[in-house]
Amino acid sequence: MGPGQGAAGSTYIALDFKNISGAACTLYGYPGVALAGGSPVRQIGAAATRSRALPPRLVTLAAGAIGNALLKITDARNYPAPDCGPVSSGYIQVYPPNQFSRVYVRFASTACTKQLKILTIGVVQPGTGG
Repeated sequence: MGPGQGAAGSTYIALDFKNISGAACTLYGYPGVALAGGSPVRQIGAAATRSRALPPRLVTLAAGAIGNALLKITDARNYPAPDCGPVSSGYIQVYPPNQFSRVYVRFASTACTKQLKILTIGVVQPGTGG
C-alpha cells in the first residue's frame, strides 16, 4: 500500500502491484477490493464499486516494475448507524485484476456490514501510487 491521504470524509490509498517474477506480466482493469476482518478473516460488507474516471487499459509490468490502483474509502461514520451497521475491520482484501486468489493487507478502518457502497476503486495504472 502506498501512503494514504484524507479529504472531505474519505481516505485515498494507492494499492501497488509489483511484478516479482523474472518476466514481464500484464494487468488489465480493476482489482477486486473490500474491507475484511474477524477470525478467520472474511469480507465485511459490499465490495468496491468501479470508478469510471479513467478507462481500463493493458498495463505491462517488466520484472520488478510496479502498477497501482487508487482506492477511496468513505468514512463509514458519515452514515447513520442503522443504515451502515458499523464494525471495525483490520484488513483490505485485494484480488489483483482477473485473479481468483486474494491477499489481505493490514489496514484498520470502520466497515459497514450493510450493503452501503463506501469503497471506490480505480483502474490499474503504470507506476507507483505514492
